[in-house]
Amino acid sequence: RGVLVASARAGNVIGGGDWADDRLIPDLVRAAVADRPLIVRNPQATRPWQHVLEPLAGYLLLGQQLLTGQDGLAEAWNFGPNDAANLTVGEMVARMAAHWPALRHQSPPLSSEQPHEANLLMLDSAKARRALGWQPAWDVERTLAHTAEWYRAFHEHGHVLTDRQIDAYAAPAATGEDA
Repeated sequence: RGVLVASARAGNVIGGGDWADDRLIPDLVRAAVADRPLIVRNPQATRPWQHVLEPLAGYLLLGQQLLTGQDGLAEAWNFGPNDAANLTVGEMVARMAAHWPALRHQSPPLSSEQPHEANLLMLDSAKARRALGWQPAWDVERTLAHTAEWYRAFHEHGHVLTDRQIDAYAAPAATGEDA
């Protein structure tokens, strides 16, 4: 039997431990730690936000199913949030700030030149839900709360909450119910 290969992609993932440049949450956290607002390039752009554990659970489920030899699964897959998690960048920042008031932002000056970005990104994960039984376990508020909690604990106390957050994610992911 040959090796089965599938491709999978995710929506805009957030969660503790992301330190990449030019990503909204890490940039927002760095600005907060420096006690300054973040200049947000495109606050009206809509993105499909989800916790990084969501697509990881989907990728693992897909890999598990591929190992059973189901040829029909060797194709492209999307793992994205529920529609309620499709928020504008401005809404995302405001909701994060509700969990960590030190997070502040401002729009760029009207005259500043910005790189081109799509104004609307969405991801259709219906196939993953239907064929794999995968679904997001955390709604957007729980995702934001856990993300803010992780960064705050790290910056204020030096604590890394990854193991605890994986445990908190595992129960609702296993039962299909939001915790």
